[in-house]
Amino acid sequence: MLTRPEYNDLTIGIVALQGSFAKHAYSMGRLGIKSRAIRTAADLKLIDALILPGGESTTMTLLLENENLWEPLADALEILPVFGTCAGAILLGNQLEDDRVRCFNKINYTAERNAYGRQVESFSTALVVPYLLDQDFHAIFIRAPKFRDIGDDVQTLAVYGSTPVLMRQGQVLAAAFHPELTEDSGIHKYFVDHIVLKSR
Repeated sequence: MLTRPEYNDLTIGIVALQGSFAKHAYSMGRLGIKSRAIRTAADLKLIDALILPGGESTTMTLLLENENLWEPLADALEILPVFGTCAGAILLGNQLEDDRVRCFNKINYTAERNAYGRQVESFSTALVVPYLLDQDFHAIFIRAPKFRDIGDDVQTLAVYGSTPVLMRQGQVLAAAFHPELTEDSGIHKYFVDHIVLKSR
């Protein structure tokens, strides 16, 4: 894949406390885009966008608080584009009733955790992503959330059955599945081309 010249000076920060952060870095690397692991507030400097990876939302909340990263990250999200997958998408939504999970309220929906079942009920499916990708996307769902109370300001980009699984609101992109676990960087490329670069 040829690297776009616009990618040369981009750095995407990937929150790297728990979850599939290394796979997101690999997805960006396939596009020729630099990434930076975010583990401290200082790591948030000199990045152009953020990725909140999949993992376990209660554990991610605890780690972000224990590492004194919650408030700096919330401040960064006021400015930077962000892509959240699975647990990351949960944290980007509106506050849950479960007070073990703290949310950033950056995209107008509320998540239902583990809505498709537990780990043993994980599955993959060919997902049609109209207008974004030229071919179906092999989507992997692992303890995936569903999203309810979706606001009118949220754009649905893909559905599984009739359930929205890829959504955008302004500079925020959220996926219920794990695009980083495939060899297809198409959704990461959409995030960079249509959200990150257009926000500069």
